[in-house]
Amino acid sequence: MAVSIADIQKLRKMTGAGLADCKKALTETEGDIEKAIEIIREKGQAIAAKRSDRETSNGCVLVKVGDQFAAIVALKCETDFVANGKDYIQLTQDILDAAVAAKANSLDEVKELTLADGTKVQDAVTARSGITGEKMELDGYNFLEGGNISAYDHMGKHMLCTMVQTNKPAEEQAHTLAMQVAAMNPVALDEASVPQEVKDSEMKVAIEKTKEEQIEKAVQAALRKAGFNLYIAENEEHIAEGILKGNITDAQADEIRKIKTETAAQKSANLPAQMVENIANGRMAKFFKDSCLLNQEFIQDSKLSVSDYLKTSDKELTVIAFKRFTLRAE
Repeated sequence: MAVSIADIQKLRKMTGAGLADCKKALTETEGDIEKAIEIIREKGQAIAAKRSDRETSNGCVLVKVGDQFAAIVALKCETDFVANGKDYIQLTQDILDAAVAAKANSLDEVKELTLADGTKVQDAVTARSGITGEKMELDGYNFLEGGNISAYDHMGKHMLCTMVQTNKPAEEQAHTLAMQVAAMNPVALDEASVPQEVKDSEMKVAIEKTKEEQIEKAVQAALRKAGFNLYIAENEEHIAEGILKGNITDAQADEIRKIKTETAAQKSANLPAQMVENIANGRMAKFFKDSCLLNQEFIQDSKLSVSDYLKTSDKELTVIAFKRFTLRAE
């Protein structure tokens, strides 16, 4: 049977599929809209399965503040060409609208929601995958509950979104700090809110780095005292280069190796534990300053911390929560 333009347009509006795909599906089903929708959905499932191992490094990230609830949703795909498409952005917005309306508490819950047109979120994502021929996945969801929330979509490019919640109404300050969160990528609100496992990991790194630096300083001092060029002595590649150019002899190369090995072993065995701990604690203090939002330097005035900035407008004003999601490699 002949397929009408009206039916093709109706199916396209319902599924977002291309005109050719809609016409083909309607022709196969002899004009049955419901069966045609199922064919388009199955095509999406087949493509999704075929491309399941593909990397989804592009996509669309959107943020929205509703009634006592705000959320960030990220819908990922393979290319920026698809990510920047009007229909793709609209699908992300539809998913976000549904999530905020339902005040969804998890990504799994979002996937089971029903969009305004009656389609389940996961089915809509699969269908869009079939239309574009790319792998897609709903792979990011953050939310905040309560009032006094400000949202920020960095440069309006839908790649990085943030939310900041204050303890009292302060839209200007909250929006400014939403930009701070985007730029400075804090890992926690303050030192107390840094998870203990993160503290332990950072302290371990700080101690190891301190030991490495102290040993390296001792080795360099010993090499200088022996009259060796630090560039040549830096590694085996430079030593070989020095021999090749006649800057050092094989015997001198052996002496360099001996000095490095023996000095490193001696310094490692005699590092003062208290000194190492003190230096590591200094590194941790810098980590908290750089990584905790309230401790960070305020991006608009480096003389102030974020906490100080808030107090310039209200001594009781503070941030109680924030969220950040980006598709960028950081």
